[in-house]
Amino acid sequence: MKNYHLLSASTITGDDVKNTMGEDLGKIEEIMIDVNSGRIAYVVLSFGGFLGIGDKYFAIPWESLRLSTEEHAFYLDVPKEKLENAPGFDKDNWPDNPDQQFVSDIYSYYGYRPYWDIE
Repeated sequence: MKNYHLLSASTITGDDVKNTMGEDLGKIEEIMIDVNSGRIAYVVLSFGGFLGIGDKYFAIPWESLRLSTEEHAFYLDVPKEKLENAPGFDKDNWPDNPDQQFVSDIYSYYGYRPYWDIE
């Protein structure tokens, strides 16, 4: 039987995200849920800036994150440069009603199949 873990969204929001080289990539700001399927579509990661000023936001596929319970952090297996060059948005200009193409493009950028293609 697989390990079964449940976490509340509020315990994940604010968690650190690091890459496998141990570099800090930012914090989880939001968890976006597909209300039709009940699945997590993606998380919003804040990165860069200083004290929250100048942060850039990125939509990251949920499947790309790995939880470290010891560190209470998530790991994303991408170099910092790939994240810096990823399509993103700023704090005051979130995507309006992100559509399936927006989400599909995010998954493709990070090398994942969209969650609706996975059983």
